[in-house]
Amino acid sequence: MENVMKVESAMKAVVVGAGFGGLAAAVGLHQRGWDVTVVERAPELLPVGAGLVIAPNGLKALDTLGAGNEVRKLAALNGDAALRRPGGGIVVRTAGDAIVRRFGDAMMPATRAAVMDVLTAMLPRDALRLGVAATGLEPGLEPGGGSARPVLLTQSGVMPADLIVAADGVNSALRKALFPEHPGPVFSGFTAWRMLVPAPPGDYLPGETWGDGQVFGVTPLADGRIYAYAADHAAAGVTYPDEKAELLRRFGSWHHPIPEIIAAAGPGGILHNDVYEMADPLPAYHRGAVAVLGDAAHAMTPHLGQGANQAMEDAVTLAALAGPARNGVELEKALARYTELRAPRGADIVKRSHKLGALTQTRSRPKAALRNGAMRLAGRVVPDLALRAMDPVVAWQPPL
Repeated sequence: MENVMKVESAMKAVVVGAGFGGLAAAVGLHQRGWDVTVVERAPELLPVGAGLVIAPNGLKALDTLGAGNEVRKLAALNGDAALRRPGGGIVVRTAGDAIVRRFGDAMMPATRAAVMDVLTAMLPRDALRLGVAATGLEPGLEPGGGSARPVLLTQSGVMPADLIVAADGVNSALRKALFPEHPGPVFSGFTAWRMLVPAPPGDYLPGETWGDGQVFGVTPLADGRIYAYAADHAAAGVTYPDEKAELLRRFGSWHHPIPEIIAAAGPGGILHNDVYEMADPLPAYHRGAVAVLGDAAHAMTPHLGQGANQAMEDAVTLAALAGPARNGVELEKALARYTELRAPRGADIVKRSHKLGALTQTRSRPKAALRNGAMRLAGRVVPDLALRAMDPVVAWQPPL
């Protein structure tokens, strides 16, 4: 394992939410000697969800846990990717080896379930408690208030701890309890679909296709399947009786292999969710002895592909700072530093993703034509310009 320190400690953490951020935080704290319990409201961890792309910053986060190489085994390393128009014309091409040269790692596509299995396997078997829904909390450790322990309230009873980690997603009940004055996430104006399907026949380049306010992404996986995703403008809360038919209506005339990918989706195999974002940043990423991370702290649009990556950055930063704490005073200082490091970065990535979404999914044809022309020219004159623009997002280093 890399950069892992383990010492004996009686400090106890309760992590609420068994997603990427929650599991990574639990692993990091466990490796530093903490007694960790992860509570998850779902009665079982099913292989649900679709895929994701772990960026070099996410892999650096996983490396601090000793999990990076296991996740790298899950990915299909591919060559070039392309940004295309709906008719198939290439706007700009990105070389996979250029990403590795600049950031030290490729973009690693994998299934969400496989990455979560890697993290779950690094925890003690009795650390995960399923079917436990959090109903409230008492934060404890108010600034200057000494070493009062926080208490998680659940349907199964109370759970006192030295640290509670709120990793319970975009609709976080714990965030609402901690920051009742905050408006919470707002609808972004986009709705999104995700699916895992068998790879279609024929040659094609992975990457994204941008239309008039629409996006479709195609990412090959190591197991021979395709992780595909789509986004379009929509009103909040609209559902469709036949998701496949709706996707074919919107994207069925686009270039190969997009119609074939949609057609290959099985019954119930298309996930559809509205996209929410934290337009107003949280005032802090902790209150008392409760830390907030992932979508609970900084829900963002998917246009940078950074939701899970930022959750894992949060998690390993929290573990690195809070892990060595052996009393409430040390923990209070560690959580203040966690907010200092993570809150500005989370707010910045939310803004960057929002701006990219506005550029990517503009409905203005003149603006789209200007955008495509500028990207095509930049790709010829300065081939790595797009990668340079990703430096503030991807070129991140763990704090310890």
